[in-house]
Amino acid sequence: MSNLPFGFGLPDPDKRGENEPEGGGPQSGADAFNQLGQMLSQLGQMLSQAGSSSGPVNYDLAQQIALQKLSGTEGSKIGFASGGDSDSAVRDAAHLAELWLDGATILPAGANKTVAWSARDWVQKTLPTWQRLCDPVARQVSGAWVEALPAEAKQAAGPLLSMVGQMGGMAFGSQLGNALAQLASEVLTSTEVGLPLGPDATSALLPANIEKFTEGLELPNSEVLVFIAAREAAHQRLFSHVPWLRQRLLATVEEFAHGIKVDTSSLEQLAGQVDPSNPASIEEAMSSGLLEPKTTPEQQAALTRLETLLALVEGWVDVVVAEAVGDRLPGADALRETLRRRRATGGPAEQTFATLVGLELRPRRMRAASALWKLVGDRHGIEKRDGLWSHPDLMPTAEDLDDPLEFSDRLSEQAGLDTVDPLAELERTQKPEGESEDNSDSGSGEAKP
Repeated sequence: MSNLPFGFGLPDPDKRGENEPEGGGPQSGADAFNQLGQMLSQLGQMLSQAGSSSGPVNYDLAQQIALQKLSGTEGSKIGFASGGDSDSAVRDAAHLAELWLDGATILPAGANKTVAWSARDWVQKTLPTWQRLCDPVARQVSGAWVEALPAEAKQAAGPLLSMVGQMGGMAFGSQLGNALAQLASEVLTSTEVGLPLGPDATSALLPANIEKFTEGLELPNSEVLVFIAAREAAHQRLFSHVPWLRQRLLATVEEFAHGIKVDTSSLEQLAGQVDPSNPASIEEAMSSGLLEPKTTPEQQAALTRLETLLALVEGWVDVVVAEAVGDRLPGADALRETLRRRRATGGPAEQTFATLVGLELRPRRMRAASALWKLVGDRHGIEKRDGLWSHPDLMPTAEDLDDPLEFSDRLSEQAGLDTVDPLAELERTQKPEGESEDNSDSGSGEAKP
């Protein structure tokens, strides 16, 4: 294994005698040059095989790795209709779920189509959003990697520094590809991680994963499919008709990632673990924990806002789906609790993502948010409850989750809110000028929640 970052470091004069072969300095210089040439040749071959990438992450490589790992692991998408086509089973379940949701929320249907995805479909359809989420942290790390090189190495390397960037992009791409493959084999819908990962106005369910999830639940497959379709449809209603929400969620993740600080001493240690002739050593080094970020106060504030907003989204979906399903599905309560626990605790795939991007996409206070939305709906009606989504300033805060009764009482005191037409407010925020105004607010430090 090389003790230098990609062969760009210079020999230590104090240790030259230990490393020189018999014959002295000239022979040692020739050997070093030959070794560097061999390394660069190997690097060139690796880069040419990994596809092109102009950013801090080699997304071509990430997709290749993810799809290769998933190849052969998926059977047919058939299984949810007694051997029938899973696409039609998914569409039927979504249609029924939308009918039930119409009576539980003022927000209209948000998806104009519902599709059945394989795990490979999930990787390909969600990769553009992952690119937006992963680029900030990768850019921070790759920039610090170059800064960690000694000045002599930078001067000697010259244009070859771009190759260092490509190697970093390959390392991130490799780790991202493995994480995406693991996530794709577990997620049930396009919105399960709490973010709008897929195309706009498209509900997507993964029948093969849902079928695996159903094993051991002692519930009919059809009931599970309808319940999960209702959760996906409820998410889509929010993301489609609350225009500031999508931007606020993604912007808060980006804000967190932009604040990541990299310890250059760790980068130097990491570089010493990389053998350019062994691609596996790159992945091992990147996953060694040396780059585990140290959370700054600014990041902690962004993390708190993100966790609160995720909890409010998941809590609202939890309450609305429970009210929509009601007694229609006998196993709904048990299934609701199972999904609550699954979402709150996460799994190996979410932990992999947390290591990669530096945060956990968990609604830690989902139960508190569910209790708040239930209370507001019971005391003020679903019109006022759902009307709170019309503007971010109306949304409950982290402090409100601690005292939902006080928040509900405050709503009663706000006589002006009674005159607001929630649907009219939602339509107003969907206008271009309103949307741009909300988007401009999303990056500010004063954003709520």
